[in-house]
Amino acid sequence: MMDLQHLPNALPNEKVIMFMRRNWTTPFGIFIFMFFSLAIPLVGFVIFYDQINNWLTTPFIGHVLILVITAYILAIWLFTFLEFTDYYLDVWIVTTERIINIEQKGLFTRVASELHLSMVEDTTSEVKGIIHTFLNYGNVFIQTAGERTRFIFKDVPNPEMVKERVVKLTEDYKARSKKE
Repeated sequence: MMDLQHLPNALPNEKVIMFMRRNWTTPFGIFIFMFFSLAIPLVGFVIFYDQINNWLTTPFIGHVLILVITAYILAIWLFTFLEFTDYYLDVWIVTTERIINIEQKGLFTRVASELHLSMVEDTTSEVKGIIHTFLNYGNVFIQTAGERTRFIFKDVPNPEMVKERVVKLTEDYKARSKKE
């Protein structure tokens, strides 16, 4: 986890208010997919044990079958690793001065954006579906007047609370700016 006491490019007197990742259901879904994808060859092996055993004893077919199964398992592991990396490295940080959006795009590409609280025009929370409602997670959209018109916090816990805190921080920041 990032050491939030030493935030990169920290502004004077800036404090971290929220550090967010997507809800826990994201990695749960990734691992459920992995479990079922890895179970398919095992179930096939149990059901067709005699046929597969005959194929494995055949020199050419046995080697090809082992190669295909190994490639399949490695592909599932690779997909799981990439998806979990994407989940873990996507973060949103809200401070007393700005909003930082760090998105992992693939294994070797990361996009970091920051938005000063003075640019925030509108904040909206969205909870879609029965699962999102029961588990209380959803999206938060932050509308700006800048070049990148919308920041999206995807599948964050307590989206209404996040929205309210961003609105309050924005109001506090604008009130402080007027005094200066």
